[in-house]
Amino acid sequence: MNHFFAYLDRMKLIRRWGLMRNTMPENDMEHTLQTAYIAHGLAVIAKVRHGREVDPEHVAMLAMYHDVSEVITGDLPTPVKYKTPDIQDAYRELETHAKEQLLDMLPADLRPHFTPYVQPAEEGYEWQLVKSADRISAYLKCIEEEKMGNRDFEQARATILQSLALNPLPEVQDFMRDFVPSFSLSMDELSR
Repeated sequence: MNHFFAYLDRMKLIRRWGLMRNTMPENDMEHTLQTAYIAHGLAVIAKVRHGREVDPEHVAMLAMYHDVSEVITGDLPTPVKYKTPDIQDAYRELETHAKEQLLDMLPADLRPHFTPYVQPAEEGYEWQLVKSADRISAYLKCIEEEKMGNRDFEQARATILQSLALNPLPEVQDFMRDFVPSFSLSMDELSR
């Protein structure tokens, strides 16, 4: 018996934004799907508009697995995770062990096919797209909360927006300009 997919299914139980009051709770599975959609979109924009050699489907797969270690570690809130270099290093080590534990839940013949996604090289252009999509997803969460009157996300929104404005990838700027404004609209406004 192999528990890999049963563990991944538990991503829906991992709550995000643990230190914030949420009007709409968000779990890792929801966040991961949104991040994969956005990462795929960024890669398509990069390929079509900016002539980048990138495989959008591969980028989407990287995004689908970007937080899987959290089924073992939980979602450590950003202010805690990045508080000190020692905490960052310790959390990175914990994530590495969690990813190894997940891979050990697969039959040996399947592990090589999942390793590039569960333990990706967290560098390079494709990973930058995934991390950018992750930030955009966090920004969209802030917008959603503010639409519901929740002021707890104001500072997070401002900080994330500033980091996205400084992102050097033109595809990120295209996505922010072309798609993000729609997230502030109501359903009636979207339907017009």
